Amino acid sequence: MSKTPPMQPSFDVTHDAAPSEVLVIGFSSFGLAGLTAVDYLVDELDLEETGHVGTEGLPSITPFAKGRPRHPIRLYSADGVDVTVLVVEQFVPPVFGEPLSASILDWTERAEVSEIAVLSGVPIPHGPDAHRTFYVATDDYREARLADESIPPMEAGFLDGTNASLLERGMDSPLGVGVLITPVHAQAPDVEAAVRLVDTVNDVYDLGVDSEPLASFAAEIRKHYEGLAERIEEREPDGAYDRMYM
Repeated sequence: MSKTPPMQPSFDVTHDAAPSEVLVIGFSSFGLAGLTAVDYLVDELDLEETGHVGTEGLPSITPFAKGRPRHPIRLYSADGVDVTVLVVEQFVPPVFGEPLSASILDWTERAEVSEIAVLSGVPIPHGPDAHRTFYVATDDYREARLADESIPPMEAGFLDGTNASLLERGMDSPLGVGVLITPVHAQAPDVEAAVRLVDTVNDVYDLGVDSEPLASFAAEIRKHYEGLAERIEEREPDGAYDRMYM
């Protein structure tokens, strides 16, 4: 008899060591900017995998690196580093954001995590002047981390999925939650957006991370897409080719 999948997925956090008081999260979402940023932080801060989030009821993926499989949602920490990083390679649809956030929040409460920062990209129409990071944050997070006003607030709108659930808990508890948001373009990964997020979280938490190697990669990605556009124009001089998906 085949196993009937649950109507709602479940998540279970396993962590092998006490985390830092600050949890930084990047999800697999628009432009992969947040995911790219936290993955870069893991490398630059020389963090080690110290836990994972098990999932049941979602289409499974098994990422791998250098031939070794690994969990799709992983926790990283290191002695002497003031943040723990959660890398969420598994795409979680917004409709299932509440159970994921509930699992994370139950664990952060047990582990005495006092603050969560989410690095996020949003696909909003924007001009060059909007190529910066904004925030949506609880009052205690804003007062503790954003008092210098170097990061502007996102003016209006709404968040959904996991980000919304995390902020909702933060508003009704001592947990400080800040979602650091930057506009992203359609292509993935939007590495330039990831650079902005890395620079922002580095400034907020004084991590000592140099984003220049990632910025150099961003320049290579941009050149790739510019070259692709030129080749398409050469092959389709009348503009018959739809470049929406570049």
